[in-house]
Amino acid sequence: MSAIERATPAQITRRLIVLACAVFAVAVAQAQMLMGWGQTPAEFSADSDATLKVAGYAFSIWGLIYVAILAYAVRQALRQTGESLLIHRFGWPSAAAFLGIGWWVVAAAFDWEAATVVLIFASLVVLLLPLLHNAGAIRALGRTERDRWLVVWPLGLLAGWLTVAAPLNLLTVATGNGALPTVLSPTAWAILAIVVVALVAVGVTASIRMLAYALPIAWGLLGAFVAEQERNGPLAYVALATAVAVLVGAVILTFRLRPGVERATAD
Repeated sequence: MSAIERATPAQITRRLIVLACAVFAVAVAQAQMLMGWGQTPAEFSADSDATLKVAGYAFSIWGLIYVAILAYAVRQALRQTGESLLIHRFGWPSAAAFLGIGWWVVAAAFDWEAATVVLIFASLVVLLLPLLHNAGAIRALGRTERDRWLVVWPLGLLAGWLTVAAPLNLLTVATGNGALPTVLSPTAWAILAIVVVALVAVGVTASIRMLAYALPIAWGLLGAFVAEQERNGPLAYVALATAVAVLVGAVILTFRLRPGVERATAD
């Protein structure tokens, strides 16, 4: 994968904006926690969680995600970092996603429910599209290439967690407002959401052939199993089964090809 030796002034500006957006996302989350204004993300998700619940500990994954996106943002902002294809193509989408998750914390804190739904789905979509569009380039990355660990992994982790959090957010808001359609029971809606999340996890992993996206999804589904065991046994075991299926499927999809096969055929 070729890289430009020296970034242009426009590219440097974009990189600094990405860094600023990443710092904003992390700073807003830390400020909310330290200053205690409004609800925490976990408290927002726990409100009206009668349809689908995820154990509170599962939200600790945000600590890992914040560290990862800061590592990505700092590395891509360094002048000595080449303007690789993936750094170039994920620049603006990642900035948009960071702004989205930052403002989501604000919206959740003040219980702006409709805004949380729009922000979380928008943040997910702006990351998923470049992941799928650049799947060939992602598959072609060598095991030791920095873009694998400092572009795809941080953004893949964030996209994966948002894939769980977005439908959970939607179900929470719909349940709290009595807007969950009665064509299905709440348990059926929860199962449908879990199955769709699992199918998306396997589909995206089949495309990019990395564990980065699937691991936080399996973690979130396991959190649903833990939270729902006493309240809704059948739903809990559906969540457990899909968590295992996502994890096993992702491992098979990621490692089933011999090293070098994708490099020879990637776009």
